[in-house]
Amino acid sequence: MKPSVILDPHWRRISELFSPADRARLDARFEVVWGKDGKIPQKILSEALPRATALVAATPVVDRAMLGSAPRLRAVIEVSGGFPDTIDYAACFERGVEVLSSSPGFRESVAEMGLAMILAGARGLCREHEAFRTGREAWIEDRAGVDFTLHGAKVGFVGFGQIAREMTRHLVSFDCQIRAYDPWIAKEVAKDHGVGLCGLDELLAWSRCVVIAAVPTYGNSGLIDSSRLALLRDNTFLLLLSRAHLVNWSDLMAELRVGRITAAIDVFPDEPLPADDPIRDLPNVILSPHRAAAVEGGRRLIGRMLVDDLEAILAGSPLRRLSRADPGKVGSIAGVGDAGKVAEIVGGHGST
Repeated sequence: MKPSVILDPHWRRISELFSPADRARLDARFEVVWGKDGKIPQKILSEALPRATALVAATPVVDRAMLGSAPRLRAVIEVSGGFPDTIDYAACFERGVEVLSSSPGFRESVAEMGLAMILAGARGLCREHEAFRTGREAWIEDRAGVDFTLHGAKVGFVGFGQIAREMTRHLVSFDCQIRAYDPWIAKEVAKDHGVGLCGLDELLAWSRCVVIAAVPTYGNSGLIDSSRLALLRDNTFLLLLSRAHLVNWSDLMAELRVGRITAAIDVFPDEPLPADDPIRDLPNVILSPHRAAAVEGGRRLIGRMLVDDLEAILAGSPLRRLSRADPGKVGSIAGVGDAGKVAEIVGGHGST
């Protein structure tokens, strides 16, 4: 008999997560319970738990009682992009049930969007596009000090997790100078990517382009505040890619209104953004409605990694492509129930 996997991706769609080939791999190796768009009926879930090897869900609800009714369960896998607070992690760890996050599966699409936003900001594409509409475009004119070339540019990452590492892989072709602030990663990891680690204040003062890519934790709310924004050089380009939690929003808005720096922002404190939010009128900001991973096929890496890890679990291999919850870190994540990227979120300050 095939091992059983409960597949309840709601609110995501099956086709969003799996290519036809990866779905076929899953069906070939496992008895897939439900495996449809839409929420699994409670009756089907209850009947399937006693024989389930793994539970895959957008927001898994796992407590001690549930674990008690699932004696064969070996893994809980979320497909939202974070470690949700609907899981009793202590109970899972005690039972030897792995909790895996799909966050690494967002890295390609989010890193691609991050690179696109940097290039657009560096070369003033959005600004000149809007100027064209009103006949104010600058023909063959250098925007000295505002526009910049990415070739050889100083790029600093706040957080050096999955997305930052994927972006670094692409930035290498531009011969960028890259540094990162991330107290959670080993020096060897940064060295392997050709990246130097430094303190946050040093990073902000050094960078021509700053990328906020860290996971939100209880300790880094408003990490980038007025005092740290003041360290940025004039015309620094700031990319906010992981969570608005990382910045003091009112301080950032004050700095952007002055016009001393430019920015691209994909995440906001309140989403959708209110129609009358003043940031909509700022000419020095590129705005994106939290869609860094929203591209056709952009989340299918999740399905590929998920099936790989399920096969690894069956084979007794300790290797995982998804992110395994770490008992020492998962409790530090702020708003762990906040589904979204980063991407994109792997337990720790800088593992987005």
